[in-house]
Amino acid sequence: MNLSKQIQSRRKNLNLSQDSLAQKLFVSRQTISNWENGRSYPDVQNLLLLSTIFNVSLDELVKGDIEIMENKIANANMDKYSKRMIIFSVLAVLSIGPSLYLPGYWFFLPLLVLWSISMYAALKLEKIKKNTHIKTYKEIIAFMNNQDLDVVIKEQNKTIEFGRTMLIVIIYLISGGLLALLSIYLFKFFL
Repeated sequence: MNLSKQIQSRRKNLNLSQDSLAQKLFVSRQTISNWENGRSYPDVQNLLLLSTIFNVSLDELVKGDIEIMENKIANANMDKYSKRMIIFSVLAVLSIGPSLYLPGYWFFLPLLVLWSISMYAALKLEKIKKNTHIKTYKEIIAFMNNQDLDVVIKEQNKTIEFGRTMLIVIIYLISGGLLALLSIYLFKFFL
């Protein structure tokens, strides 16, 4: 992204080392290095401090990156993996009944396969969120559009809380289903 080059060139123009810039921003030298190499992106507060230190407007500092951030948010595969996670979790729960008709211990196989696919989608979803810095991007875009950051952060927290609640419900359903399977198996075994 353009910002990484901006930070590096403006830092060098001011004859600042990564360490000295890090001290001014109260971050580590490694953080500055990550910003300059495009491995991570500064949050809104650090962008404001950078614009002050470099004596440029925030718009000038991140020019060109806003469109890239908006595209990353829009094009993230998050929806695809979210849907897969939910669908395969539901299928796993629904597979419990029909799986009872499978011989021996094979009744665990459909549940295990469907649940594994669901967990794979959940892990991919988390990896996308981490790699694209979507939380930071949304905050920056909200700031640039003069939106209230507290509202944006509260909305993000609501989404996170909803996801956690759904995870708890799914785990509860799976646990309940497994207990039901166990009880049915034990009931058949002892009769």
